[in-house]
This record gives sequence, C-alpha cells and structure tokens, in this order.
Amino acid sequence: MVETENAYQAQPLEVTSTATDGITVVSVAGEIDHNSAGPLIDVLGLDVLGDSPRVVVDLRRVSFMDSSGINVLLGARRDIATAGGWLRLAGVQPSVMRVLEIVGVHHIIPCYPSLREALSA
Repeated sequence: MVETENAYQAQPLEVTSTATDGITVVSVAGEIDHNSAGPLIDVLGLDVLGDSPRVVVDLRRVSFMDSSGINVLLGARRDIATAGGWLRLAGVQPSVMRVLEIVGVHHIIPCYPSLREALSA
C-alpha cells in the first residue's frame, strides 16, 4: 500500500496597482482565499492609498473568492468610504459574482462589467 499526500497548495495571488487620472486600479489574478489574500489586503490599505482614495478593483482574472476575499473587500470599502473615497469592482467573473450576490456585496460595492465602465461611472 502506497500513501500519497494530496495537500492543496494555494497559488500566490498576483496583485498590481496603477494610477489612472487619480483613480487607483488594483488588478488581481488568481484565487482569493484565506491563504492568498495578504497582498490584496496590503494594496487596499489606507496607508498605501492615501486621502480620499478612489479605487477600482479589476477582478477579470479572479476565478474563485471565498469569505476571506469578501471580508477584505468589505473592510476596504468601509475604510475607503470613511476616508471620503469610493471602491468599485470591475469585470467580476460569473462564478465570483454569484458569491457576491448570494451575500449581498453587490448592493454595498458597485460592480461593473468592465474596467472602462467602472472608471467612467
């Protein structure tokens, strides 16, 4: 009898941040869960974003999000709104959007089909 270990190894989350006309665009790729959310937490911190931040999180390349990702987004939205800014989501994949709709996040954080629409809203 041969024993094998099939432990799941989370892939690192790819997070980049750019500024466009005073709006911070955070592009995310991968799966957002408890093990991978750290880089997203870091980039959405007010110490990084500054005063009255305007932020669009581009989720086009996110294939999965669990409650950890939802908590990161809700916490960031709370902090950003308190600082006088706003947070929007763009390009949310259907599987991730379903999770956001089930818990009602789409009522709290505006979701747009594309980055262009989120930037121009």
